[in-house]
Amino acid sequence: MSVMKLAYIGTYPPRECGIGAFTRNLFDSMVNNDEGSKDPIEGFVVAMNDHEQTYNYPEEVKLTIRQEHQRDYLSAVKFINLSGVDLCILEHEFGIFGGQNGIHILSLLHRLEIPFIVTLHTILKTPSYNEKAVLAEICKLANKIVVMSHIGIEFLTTIYNVDKKKIVYIEHGVPDIQFDHFQSKKEFNLENKKVLLTFGFIGRNKGIETVINALPKVIEKHPEVLYMILGKTHPNVLRYSGEEYRNYLQHLVKRLKLNNHVIFLNEYISQKELFKYLSASDIYVTPYLNETQITSGTLSYAVGAGSAVVSTPYWHATELLADGRGRLFNFNDSEGLSNILMELLDKPDELKMLRKKAYNYGRKITWPKTGQKYIAIVNKILAGKPVSFTKKETVLDPLILPPFSLSHIKRLTDDTGIIQHANFGIPNLKEGYCLDDNARALLMVLMAYRQKKDSLALDLSPIYLSYINYMQNKDGTFRNFLSFNRNFLDEVGSEDSFGRTIWALGYLIGNAPNDAYYQTGRSIFFNASPNFEKLQSIRGIANTMVGISYYLGSNSSDDSMIEKLRNLSYKLVKHYEENNSPDWKWFEPLLAYDNGMLPLALLHSADLLRDSKITETALETMNFLSEITLKDGYFSAIGNEKWYKKGGARSMFAQQPVDALAMVLMYDQAFHLTKDKEYLTKLFTCFMWFLGENDLGMNLFDFETKGCCDGFESYGVNRNQGAESSIAYLISHLTVLKAFEELEKIN
Repeated sequence: MSVMKLAYIGTYPPRECGIGAFTRNLFDSMVNNDEGSKDPIEGFVVAMNDHEQTYNYPEEVKLTIRQEHQRDYLSAVKFINLSGVDLCILEHEFGIFGGQNGIHILSLLHRLEIPFIVTLHTILKTPSYNEKAVLAEICKLANKIVVMSHIGIEFLTTIYNVDKKKIVYIEHGVPDIQFDHFQSKKEFNLENKKVLLTFGFIGRNKGIETVINALPKVIEKHPEVLYMILGKTHPNVLRYSGEEYRNYLQHLVKRLKLNNHVIFLNEYISQKELFKYLSASDIYVTPYLNETQITSGTLSYAVGAGSAVVSTPYWHATELLADGRGRLFNFNDSEGLSNILMELLDKPDELKMLRKKAYNYGRKITWPKTGQKYIAIVNKILAGKPVSFTKKETVLDPLILPPFSLSHIKRLTDDTGIIQHANFGIPNLKEGYCLDDNARALLMVLMAYRQKKDSLALDLSPIYLSYINYMQNKDGTFRNFLSFNRNFLDEVGSEDSFGRTIWALGYLIGNAPNDAYYQTGRSIFFNASPNFEKLQSIRGIANTMVGISYYLGSNSSDDSMIEKLRNLSYKLVKHYEENNSPDWKWFEPLLAYDNGMLPLALLHSADLLRDSKITETALETMNFLSEITLKDGYFSAIGNEKWYKKGGARSMFAQQPVDALAMVLMYDQAFHLTKDKEYLTKLFTCFMWFLGENDLGMNLFDFETKGCCDGFESYGVNRNQGAESSIAYLISHLTVLKAFEELEKIN
C-alpha cells in the first residue's frame, strides 16, 4: 500500500486568521479522510507568520515562513522538494505573503519541483498591474486552480486569461458540527430573545453600522431582538487604526439608545463554540458594504449551520443564497434591512423555511465532502504522471520577442536629450538628464538604424550626439548631469559615464549613418583619448575598451590605439591576477553591478589582439560569472542591496536591467569569438530575464508603454520605466535579432 504525501502552504492556527482555519480544516479533511482515497494520506504544513510574530503550532507544522523574509521562501521550497511529498496545496490570499501584492510566493513556486494546486480566496475584478501579474503567474504555474464561486471562474478566464480547463469549482467547506437551536439558546440564556448575529473579524468594510441603524424600527415592533456582534478587530486594522471602528459602533449604539439590544463579544472563538452561537441565532446578517467579496467563509459557515441568512448582494452571497437559501438587501440600506427583518420575525414559518433550505444545502458542503473533492483532484493530477516542474531549457525562438518599438524612448526624449528617470511610463522632468543614458541611447539608435533602418532612430541620434558634445570639457573629460533647465550639476562625471560615452562614440565611428555624424563623433572621441590610460575604475576601463574595439574595427592600422587597448586590457588582467583564487575567478573581491561588462571588454580585446592571456582571462571570468548567475536554468542577476562578497551570501534584490544587458552582450561577443552555439542559448536565456524568465517570473517589459521596468526590488517589480532600463532592453532586443541572423548564416 503506497502512501500519498502532501504539503500545505498557508496561515495556520493558532494564528487567528480565516485562511488559517480553512487550511486546518482542509488538512484534517484530507489527511484524516478514510473515504476519499484508496491509499493512506500523510501531510505537513508550512505556516506563514506575520510581522515577526511566532506561534505555538501543532506537530503537523514542520516549517514556518516569515512573511517579509525572502530567504525563508527559498529555504521552504528546498525543504519541500527534499521531503518526498507528491503534491503541494497553496492557500492564496494577497495579504498573507510578502512583497508587493504577495509577490514573494513566486520565488517559491518557480523552484517547486512537484505539481501544486492553488485555492484562490480572493480574485479581484479590477486588479492593479502587479496584482494581475502576480495572480496570473501563480495560475500559469499551478496544475489546478480551485475557486469557490462561479463568478471567480468568469474573472479568471476573462480578466486573467486563465485556461478554463485548469479551474475547478469547489465550494467553501463547512465544519460538520450540529447543535439544537433551542438547546443552544438555553445554554446562552437567550430563550426569550430573537437573536441577530454577525461574526468574523471586525473592520469598516463589514458595514455593521447598517444593521445598528436598522434596529430602532425593528425593536419598536419586536423589543425582544438582540443583535450580537461576535469577533475581534482584524489584526491589520488593529495594527494601524486600533479600535477606532469598534469605538464608533459603540458610540452609535449609545446614541440610538440600543445598549440593551446590542452586545459586542470581542473574542476569537473555536469552531465548535461558533457553531453553537450560530445555532442559537434566529437570523444571521452579513451587511458588507460592496460587492467585491468573492468568497466569505463566515457566510459559508452560517449556511452550513442552517442559519436564516440576510445579506447584502456581494458576489459570494448572490450565489450562495440563491434559490431561496437566504434574503438580500441593498448595500448601506438600513431601511430595506429593517423591512426584511420585521417580515421574517413576523412570519416564523418563512424563517423556518429559510433555515431548512440553508441546512439542506450545508449538508452538501461539509468538510469531509470537500476533502474528498480535493483528494479526487490530487489523484487525477498524480495519475497523469506530471513532469518535473524544474525550469526547462530555454528554447531559441525569435517569435517570442515583442515587436521592436522606440515609442517609449521617443516619449522620454526632448530637444536636449533623453530624460533619465520616469514615474511609471511618464518622464520625470525633475531628474533631468545624464551622460550615461544619452550615450547608451546613441548606441541603441545607431544599432536600430543599422539593423532595421528605423527612421525614428535616425531622427533621434543627433539629439543624443549633441548632448554628448555639449557635456565634454576642454580637457576631453565629460560632465554627467544636466538639470531640466540646462544647468550643469557636476564638473566631471564618473569614469563609468566616460567609458560608456567612448563605447557609443567608438560604435558611431564604425557605423555612422552619414559623414556629419562620423566627423562629430571622431572629434569628440579623440578629444577624450588622452584620458583613456588615466582611468582607474575597472568598469570605466571596460566600457572604454569596448569603444576602442569598435573604433579599431574600421581603423585597424591605428597602432597607437591598439597599444592603448593592450594597456587597458592588462590593467584588467592585473586586477584578475590579484583577486582570483581556486573558488573565485574574478577581478575584485565582490560581484557588483554591470558584471558582464568586464569579460565582455576582454572578449572584444581578445578578438583584436589575439593574446592568449587576455583570451584565457576573458573565458575564465565569463564561466565563473555564468556558474553563479545561470545555475538554475535562468538568469539571476546579482542584487545591489549588498552585492556578493567573496565568502558571503549574494543579494537577490535589487536586480537591474543593465546586468541582463551586459550578459547578453558578453555571450554575443563570446559567440562571435568562438562560434560556439551554446553561447547563443545563454544569450537568449539572459534576454528572457526581461520577459519573465527570472527569480520572480515577472515581466519587466511593459507591453502597453513599450518601456522596461527599472528592475526587481525586495517588494516586487519597480514599475518606473527610466531611460537606462528601457535602453538596456532595446539593445538586448537588437542583439538577439543580430544573433539569430548570424546563426541562420551558419546553418
